[in-house]
Amino acid sequence: MVIPARNEEQFIANVLENLPEWIDLAVVVNDGSTDLTEKRAHEAHAKCPVTVLVGEGEGVGASIDRGHRHLLQNLPQPFASVVMAGDDQMDPDDLPDVLLPVVRGECDHVKGNRGLHSNGYEGMPRIRRWATAVLSWFTTLAAGQPVGDPQCGYTATSSTVLASWNWERSWKGYGYPNHWLIRLSMLGWKWREVPVKSIYRNETSNLKPLRFFSTVGPMMAFEHHRRNIAWLKPPLLLPHTWFALMAYAIGWSALLPFISNDLEEALTGRGVPSLAITLFFWTMAHVFDRTAARARQELRSNAKA
Repeated sequence: MVIPARNEEQFIANVLENLPEWIDLAVVVNDGSTDLTEKRAHEAHAKCPVTVLVGEGEGVGASIDRGHRHLLQNLPQPFASVVMAGDDQMDPDDLPDVLLPVVRGECDHVKGNRGLHSNGYEGMPRIRRWATAVLSWFTTLAAGQPVGDPQCGYTATSSTVLASWNWERSWKGYGYPNHWLIRLSMLGWKWREVPVKSIYRNETSNLKPLRFFSTVGPMMAFEHHRRNIAWLKPPLLLPHTWFALMAYAIGWSALLPFISNDLEEALTGRGVPSLAITLFFWTMAHVFDRTAARARQELRSNAKA
């Protein structure tokens, strides 16, 4: 288990002490805290073994990576690595639901979805609900697979995925879950979402919406196009991606006044607005992209078999 923590002196002991004894190793990654997070982690009376690593404030993504790599070096494979935040907003009772699909080999990565839980997003501030909905839409486009709650960091990942991961390309800060989902999709790993409880109190989030969207948005756009380009090259050459590319290009052609094609001219000649043409073909591009994502997963599954 990996527990990223930054200035969580109020909660880290409770997180550790509520973990079940069957956890092989809990790795707390203290990401440059200026309070007593590290001390409280050492003092906690956990039922499972605990290791505390010290980061340098590089970001939550870098902390999770540090924890994953520590588990790879210290646990025999195969295993599943669970990520649970150090702010005590993730219910340990949800651990089996998050963990078991990976342990059973049903998928390679599981992430929590607070919207699927019976309590829904109860207690979540309205602005964060809005941001979650927007990011869900953009992450779905970028990953080529439906994503309901992209920012939930309650996850479990197979050691097989971790052992093959390119840590040099991993995203370091906020937006880490989005980056993982896009990369998992690109590489053909299977993942799913499961219901987890949403726990909110009166904490103040350090997340700055404008800064977040201005950095994470371009990252997702870049990774989206990088994923599609990778599927156009050997040894993949997924035909679905070629169809998606053509539909995407026609959409741009209808949108930009200095580019045109015969199909666009025929449709506009029948009174169809250019924006409607663009939206239709971009929707078709996403449909083909989803088909390509499923085909990529099948290719990896066949290779493993």
